Amino acid sequence: MTDRLPIQQLLQTLYAARVAGELEPLCRTFADYASFQIAGSSEGRPISINALGVAQFRPWLSILIKTFKISDYKILSTIIDAPKAAVQWRCTIHSKITGVAVPTELVDLIEVRDGRVASYIEFFVPC
Repeated sequence: MTDRLPIQQLLQTLYAARVAGELEPLCRTFADYASFQIAGSSEGRPISINALGVAQFRPWLSILIKTFKISDYKILSTIIDAPKAAVQWRCTIHSKITGVAVPTELVDLIEVRDGRVASYIEFFVPC
């Protein structure tokens, strides 16, 4: 996949599923062998997820979707240099448990192989 358009379409599908909280469509954007990492901090506590393969990170995605709702989603910038992409975005993350809403800025580093996400690294920080 060396063309910008297919990567851009894959990213649109990935973020639409993430924002909508749709686990199955979200998981379909990833290759079976994909690596998945999230690193950030909330309320001064570090948060880290590191998993290899959809079977390993699917439960994490399920927990994220069940626990948090995303609103006010906005892509700030996207850089695509096939097969890699970087996406800077902002949203409000609502805890479905506590009811707390936190404006958050995120940066995702993504690598695409064979039309699916092969590597996903997300950094986030509350605004």
